[in-house]
Amino acid sequence: MQILQGKSTIDFMSKRTIAMVFSVLLMLASIGSLFVNGLSFGIDFTGGYLIEVGYESEVDIGPIRTALAENGFDDAQVQHFGTAKDILVRIAPRKDINRAGLSDSIVAILQQNTTQQIDMRRVEFVGPQVGEELRDQGGLAMLVALGGILLYVSFRFQFKSAVGAILALVHDVIITIGVFSITQMDFDLSVLAALLAVIGYSLNDTVVVLDRIRETFRNVRKRSPMEILNLSINQTLSRTLITSLTTLLVLTALFVFGGEVIHSFAFALIIGVLIGTYSSIYVASSTLMAMNIQKQDFLVVAKEEVVDDRP
Repeated sequence: MQILQGKSTIDFMSKRTIAMVFSVLLMLASIGSLFVNGLSFGIDFTGGYLIEVGYESEVDIGPIRTALAENGFDDAQVQHFGTAKDILVRIAPRKDINRAGLSDSIVAILQQNTTQQIDMRRVEFVGPQVGEELRDQGGLAMLVALGGILLYVSFRFQFKSAVGAILALVHDVIITIGVFSITQMDFDLSVLAALLAVIGYSLNDTVVVLDRIRETFRNVRKRSPMEILNLSINQTLSRTLITSLTTLLVLTALFVFGGEVIHSFAFALIIGVLIGTYSSIYVASSTLMAMNIQKQDFLVVAKEEVVDDRP
């Protein structure tokens, strides 16, 4: 069989202690940042007003912030949107704001501080109650997805492999969310969708590795568990790298050329693919080593035949 002809060329498992310490540090940093900094929720979750305007040439956002603060919008968040000529203004929900004339008021304030012609691009409003519902339902969707995956993996593999797969998924989600907490990038519905995609991608990658580990344990004799894990990872390494690199090429193109609208979405997927590839190799496999995986764990128990003693 081809699986018996495989040859381990990279000793991944000898570095498992370093990898696990690295993973623990990343998770602690992510959890710590979530407690200290939290997430910078976008308008999808917090509610409020979003106004996009365009200038004829590049503009500095400093004077824009000052002008808005002087006219009663001191809580407004101003940032460039795609290019230095496009400006995005976020305003938290307020009862004293006339929603219908808000965009005209903002444009009038900005027009007072420039000779350029300002072009109104879009105006969006999300109520605070709707934002809270989206946040809660989005978080529930992610928990349901993880729960469904837990059930699938528990039936698909034996217990030790299922634990490794689930730990890899939790590892990927926590670190990806932690990166958004540390960088304080907007966390909106598109990022939540990216997290769900990361869960699926990571699980697919991990299942491929675990499938090969199970097959190798059943077919290869006279090798230690560490040697079999290294052999299995090396046999799936080319597939893992090709899949990850081609996916990263597409995501990088989206991140660079896709515009500000999908910037956070592409960034979340890039982080998720990188962490997911790493966890498939180290987190899931290192968990099997920590749980003292043996060949007997993968053997299929033969069912006893019931002999009918009737004539």
